[in-house]
Amino acid sequence: MELSKNIFFNTDKLVENQVVKISYTGKFFQDGSADVYLHYGFGLLWENLGEVKMERTDLGFQAEITLASADTLNFCFKNETGEWDNNENGNYIFPIEKYEAEVANPELALIVAPPRKLRKSYMWSKKIRLAIYKIITYLPRIISGNYKRKIKNEE
Repeated sequence: MELSKNIFFNTDKLVENQVVKISYTGKFFQDGSADVYLHYGFGLLWENLGEVKMERTDLGFQAEITLASADTLNFCFKNETGEWDNNENGNYIFPIEKYEAEVANPELALIVAPPRKLRKSYMWSKKIRLAIYKIITYLPRIISGNYKRKIKNEE
């Protein structure tokens, strides 16, 4: 998925606590830099700072990081000579979505969901309805003496 020019992710969306591969084909890749480092942090204050050396491949420089529980992923790139590619002092900033267990695995949500308890009044109303039904159905048969099963005569 391409979210910005020369930056690609191996996923459609960034989700917290997931591992994501970042590919970079920007100016350091085009200039032939030997080493490129991904400098990253999370949220507006760049919390949980990290820096990882990216691996050079035919598809660009690549690195894997684990996303923290934050609103945004912020990063920039640095080469071996100390030059920075920080999106013209704006940094590269991408939103991180919250992990929702119910969306990710609906079957698990069914297993984890607590059982529903029926109200006592509902159970009593069901019992009373059943009793009234039986009285209406069978009481006339008992009074008339017609409570035995009818046997079909075969011809």
